[in-house]
Amino acid sequence: MPQMRTDTVKEFNFTHADFERVRGLIYKRAGISLADSKQEMVYSRLARRLRATGINSFATYLDDLESGRMAGEWESFTNALTTNLTSFFREAHHFPLLAAHLKGLHGQGPLTIWCCASSTGEEPYSIAMTVCDALGSLAPNVQIVATDIDTNVLATAEAGIYPAERVARMDPAQVKKYFLRGKGAQEGMVRVRPELRKLVSFKQVNLLADSWPVSGQFDAIFCRNVMIYFDKPTQRRILGRFVPMMKPHALLFAGHSENFLYVSEALKLRGKTVYELLEAPK
Repeated sequence: MPQMRTDTVKEFNFTHADFERVRGLIYKRAGISLADSKQEMVYSRLARRLRATGINSFATYLDDLESGRMAGEWESFTNALTTNLTSFFREAHHFPLLAAHLKGLHGQGPLTIWCCASSTGEEPYSIAMTVCDALGSLAPNVQIVATDIDTNVLATAEAGIYPAERVARMDPAQVKKYFLRGKGAQEGMVRVRPELRKLVSFKQVNLLADSWPVSGQFDAIFCRNVMIYFDKPTQRRILGRFVPMMKPHALLFAGHSENFLYVSEALKLRGKTVYELLEAPK
């Protein structure tokens, strides 16, 4: 009787040296620090790129990537290694605080909010719904900028179309107010109402880039579950660039496992994973 094999034969050879090259490239490109434990994840995600490009070796793929022989592949490489876990009203404790903050600023000119890691759009649209509810209008005086490094998720975010199960845990009245349900071929899908989509502008931004296509000062900045992928020097550098972009009263929202106090002396804690400036910028 033949013996059953228990090992798994990989489609492509992926050495530790290949993994180290990937780690170096994604760190330089996007500031992401990949842990040793991410080797299988990297293989799984980049194997798709090898199939898509018709390359049968990680070493050849990485050689071609670095040489510039594959036009546009840097974007696909970065997109493949970017984690985009998100949901509507994730870390729900932030939104009542945002609502109270915005109510206190109502009437002081246009409100400005930057969502630094918009992913597929659930976070900026949650912000937009919070603004509308807080100010009692579907056309509030607000400018929401939503950015991400991943162009694929930005396309999904701009479309604003989601499977209905993505809103299943939301308040039904809120779903009815802010979403249109699909019919016919679109059965089982929901679409963000045009009024809400109009409040959000989407842009590609790499937080490691020397310049950002985002300017001005903001009443609130959401940078949640982003810093965990960066090392401490990178975190310090990015937070240092946020500070002058915050109005004196601005709030900075972090993810549940992030602590900015250890990497910035310009911030103080306002609430659970919510920060404000230690003193107004001069």
